[in-house]
Amino acid sequence: MSRAPLAASAPAPAQSGVGAEPVVAAGVRTGSARRRSRTDVRLRRLRLATPLLLVGAWELLARTGILSPDKLPPPSEVLAAGWRLTQDGSLPAHVYESLTRAVIGLAIGGGLALVLGAFAGLLRVGDALVDPTVQMARMLPHLGLVPLLIIWLGIGEPLKITLVALGAFFPIYLNLYAGIRNIDERLVEAARTCGLSALGRVRHVVIPGAMPSLFLGLRLAFAAGWLSLVVGEQVNTDSGLGFMMMEAREFSQTEIVLLGLFAYAVLGLLSDVALRAAERRALSWRRGLQAS
Repeated sequence: MSRAPLAASAPAPAQSGVGAEPVVAAGVRTGSARRRSRTDVRLRRLRLATPLLLVGAWELLARTGILSPDKLPPPSEVLAAGWRLTQDGSLPAHVYESLTRAVIGLAIGGGLALVLGAFAGLLRVGDALVDPTVQMARMLPHLGLVPLLIIWLGIGEPLKITLVALGAFFPIYLNLYAGIRNIDERLVEAARTCGLSALGRVRHVVIPGAMPSLFLGLRLAFAAGWLSLVVGEQVNTDSGLGFMMMEAREFSQTEIVLLGLFAYAVLGLLSDVALRAAERRALSWRRGLQAS
């Protein structure tokens, strides 16, 4: 009679242990998420700290005379010049002109690269017709073609847009072509076995498999496009950031030259940030290695 309560109460610790396990796991996950969030905040602060320290050192060295103000004026003077040109409307106008040329050139060069890269990557006849010519052409420095392009296109807007298009074309084409050709053929065979049509295999296997390489090509194309625009806008133009810098050089306005370089850098950074955000959204299914 006395053993019955003991037997009935014996399973109680085991039940409480099982019931507490999800609570403990949830607590561990919550604590891990908090630590990860705090780490992310510290890393974001660190990313901002390094540029701010460099700018502060630049300001200090320029103010103390270690750096010649004529050669490298302090950042405060660059910002003052930017505020002055923003108030009179000249800086926004130049930024708009440069941005328009970049968008048009990237659209032309990128669109052509997508078409030819897919044609050469998916079809043997496309590979035979397109890839050898593109591989030879990419060995030519496209900025070295400026004298020839001036003869062909003149010194107007077509020259600047063509330079941007050439700068954007090769990174997109090469990465898209490599991305398609590096897809595991066994995946394509599995899709064919499952009954997918050619269009279905392209949609469900080829496009997702080539997207990481394509986004890498787009990031490189954006950088090359901005670099090409810097050169193009310094060839006999009357608008754009390159023109602003060349005009400032004539009057030894170093702070405006630095302002133009800073504007190019900011536009390039913003375009890269936007592209990386699009990449994260488009490739949300991919789980890559996270730096520790």
